[in-house]
Amino acid sequence: MIDSDCSKVAFISCVNDEDIYNECLLYLRSLHIPEGMSVEYIPVRGASSMCAGYNEGARQTNARYKVYLHQDVLVVNKEFIRDLISIFRDEEIGLVGMIGCRSLPRSGVWWDGLRTYGRVLHHCESESVVDSHCMEPDGPYIEVEAVDGLLIAAQYDIRWRDDLFTGWHLYDTSMCMEMQRHEFKVVVPNQEDDFWCIHCPREKPLAPEYKRYQKIFLREYGSELNPEV
Repeated sequence: MIDSDCSKVAFISCVNDEDIYNECLLYLRSLHIPEGMSVEYIPVRGASSMCAGYNEGARQTNARYKVYLHQDVLVVNKEFIRDLISIFRDEEIGLVGMIGCRSLPRSGVWWDGLRTYGRVLHHCESESVVDSHCMEPDGPYIEVEAVDGLLIAAQYDIRWRDDLFTGWHLYDTSMCMEMQRHEFKVVVPNQEDDFWCIHCPREKPLAPEYKRYQKIFLREYGSELNPEV
């Protein structure tokens, strides 16, 4: 295992559209970099799955802080790095996401949860911008069970389960469960004053293979869920 560099942040993305990724990079390169910190940008092209791509990206860096983000995410919080490191000062926190649920329901799908927290601006079509604003933490962040994979920041290297999730679904919720298996917390930051990210996905129906990965997820983690009723 490479010794991690606590003064380095790596932004890792699976890339299959250079124009979209270039816009993502434009925003990442305009973030304020705190004194003494350095930043790496790691595109992974030709990945067979999100987990495989993220594992490959993680192997390319010794950064302590790894930010796994979709190529269509624009980080607009200029102090993103500072805010992230501030949260990670609590060494019990392993993962930070932008939006998620306090407790996973029996379906294993975070957006079906009773209490959702966080905020993301969704820009799916040229004429449409939706502020997906859920509940806000009382403090700077709140512990949750699962977050959405549009952006996942981690300060510990735990392998993405590419043995189970060989496509593009449920990899995010799986990583949240893996963090908790290692007794690390998953949190969502307070974004009451302003959102941190804009997500620009192309609108499309839920892929048919989602259900297959949902079954794999529930087979692996179902016994560990404690859904709210």
